[in-house]
Amino acid sequence: MRDLAPEIHRQRLVVEGLVATPVSEEDIVLYLKQLGSITDMRVLAEPVTNRSPMYGWAAWVHWETSGAHFYAWDSPRLFFSVDIYTCKPFDPDGVVEFTENYFQSTEIASHGF
Repeated sequence: MRDLAPEIHRQRLVVEGLVATPVSEEDIVLYLKQLGSITDMRVLAEPVTNRSPMYGWAAWVHWETSGAHFYAWDSPRLFFSVDIYTCKPFDPDGVVEFTENYFQSTEIASHGF
């Protein structure tokens, strides 16, 4: 993909994991707040959550330098996906390690770009 704005830093990271127990709304809110600290991002608003009876949790946190989305399923498997987009550099390895430990993931995968 051609970089249309090379003077603007953009960094993305997707982290996905399997867990042994369902992810709760409290887990999500606290995770997104702590993720701001881990990435050294300034949180502009409290995380927003919503639950679909059919598809599970969705959440978002707004950072001064962009934000992160979080999704969690109970069915067909206990699974979560985090999508981080920033205009400020951060350590992706630190985010993956924090996420794996926070949710006590049984398996984790990530892709940065």
